Amino acid sequence: AIIVARGLPIPDEMVSVAKKRDTVLLQSTEPTSRLNGAITAFLDEKLSTRTTVHGVLMDIFGVGVLIQGSSGIGKSETGLELIKRGHRLVADDRVDVYQKDEFTVMGEPAEILRHLIELRGVGIIDVMSLFGAGAVMDSSQIDLSVYLEKFEKGNTYDRLGNGETTIDFSGVPVPQVKIPVTTGRNVSVIIEAAVMNFRAKNMGFDATKMFEERLSNLIAKNS
Repeated sequence: AIIVARGLPIPDEMVSVAKKRDTVLLQSTEPTSRLNGAITAFLDEKLSTRTTVHGVLMDIFGVGVLIQGSSGIGKSETGLELIKRGHRLVADDRVDVYQKDEFTVMGEPAEILRHLIELRGVGIIDVMSLFGAGAVMDSSQIDLSVYLEKFEKGNTYDRLGNGETTIDFSGVPVPQVKIPVTTGRNVSVIIEAAVMNFRAKNMGFDATKMFEERLSNLIAKNS
């Protein structure tokens, strides 16, 4: 294809040659530099290598959260509860992941699974039909990974929030939170709290550091 920028008229000679060569002619009012940048960004995204990961990708408070865990741990059920709480589904079961730029990784659903979620004992449901267009998104940046794991007595779990870990998706490190799952725990509410805490840390508010500073001051005062 040939794109003529800045709204310039397309010469008749160019139209004639394009017809002979079966070439598409396009016209844009955008300046050349801006058009070139937009085309480059578009092609980088569309031609990026895709990898597939297993999980549920949600938009929670504007944060892209990939929920992962072993089969049967309750990822889809948690996703459904989050949808009922007003958050948006991006992809269930299979998430196609690709690198948008050096610092950004994106996720989107496989076309055959778009807007669908599978629930054991119920089957496949169409989230868009049941909850409306506001309950789904076509793609999302992956900002945070949440890994659901079965609670095992005797295992050590992070209780202060200072055991920060990351997981690599398409060459981009993404912060990860591991949440032990046991009967009676409201996992969707815990994930919401994890997301709000993640946003607070990005804004410079770290409850763990605040607690550690208070503890240090208390020890110093009593010593």
